[in-house]
Amino acid sequence: MLAVNAAQGNCLWLVTGSIYTRHGQVDTPHAKRALKDKESRRWIDTAIQARPVLAQAAIVTEISDREGDIHAAWVHTLGGRFHRLTRVMHDRALVGGGTLSSQVAQWPFVSTRSIELLATPTWAQRQARLSLRFGQVQVARPDSPDAKEQPPSVSLRLIEVIERDAPEATEPVHWRLLTTHEVDDEQTAWQIVQWRWTIEQLFRLIKLQGLRLGDSQLSTADRLIKLSAIAAQAACVTLQLTQAREGKVHEPASNAFDETQIQVLEELNDKVQDKTQLQKNPHARRTLAWAAWIIAKLGGWDSYPSSKPAGPITLRNGLEYFQAIARGWALRDVCIP
Repeated sequence: MLAVNAAQGNCLWLVTGSIYTRHGQVDTPHAKRALKDKESRRWIDTAIQARPVLAQAAIVTEISDREGDIHAAWVHTLGGRFHRLTRVMHDRALVGGGTLSSQVAQWPFVSTRSIELLATPTWAQRQARLSLRFGQVQVARPDSPDAKEQPPSVSLRLIEVIERDAPEATEPVHWRLLTTHEVDDEQTAWQIVQWRWTIEQLFRLIKLQGLRLGDSQLSTADRLIKLSAIAAQAACVTLQLTQAREGKVHEPASNAFDETQIQVLEELNDKVQDKTQLQKNPHARRTLAWAAWIIAKLGGWDSYPSSKPAGPITLRNGLEYFQAIARGWALRDVCIP
């Protein structure tokens, strides 16, 4: 679980995580298994583990993709300042008849907005024009063994965005989102959509532009667990650097680096700068933007104001180079007999 500042969208740090391995094939069908015996339990456990870590936050919204669309999660993780936001996987039955899809089809579209879509395995990077509609729904309790003790219904808000004029041969964007937040106007609905998009960034860095975790040839669980932890941390730092690179938010470098690493960055800053003013680090010393500028230079960025900002791949490459330098720096006082 990654913590993100809801107001500014900047990555804070990893909060907690859930690790599981599979021990052979399970014969009992998924629908007949108790919640404690399902892998989907992680969506509830991880949210509960995060509560004490985020206790000082004014409001916490747990955001998950379609795998998090399990009815028990709406019951187990609600309360107080904690909210949920999940992309819909199941066309759930509603109190009084009908389903989510049949209900939302009756609502008119109320707003249209263009957003920048980052590249994914499904589509190329592009501007997408999305139409939005939203409303309140009463989701009925499912007919499953685990749901018998749950409330007969849960009141949620349903938001749908559709790309109605997608380019030819391109899969259009079509999201249905469920949330516990009150959604009474278009601005709030669009904010919910924007929050949901945030989760794509971390997985994009882990899978496509980070360590390419899916390409690993490791075959043992303990090594895969270690690699996953390394990949998550590296992706988190890369995301922080990408968001900070333009210096719009003045976060300290200590958000991503320890004091020894910051000392290494200070040494490197003088070495990667050139004599001309255009080639000097423009950001305040020891800020995250200052660190991102140095890491980008190590990754091959030319740093000219006319150039595009360093992208995630450049920052990832620079971060790998920096970490090797930092490890060498840490060994400088080690005496080898």
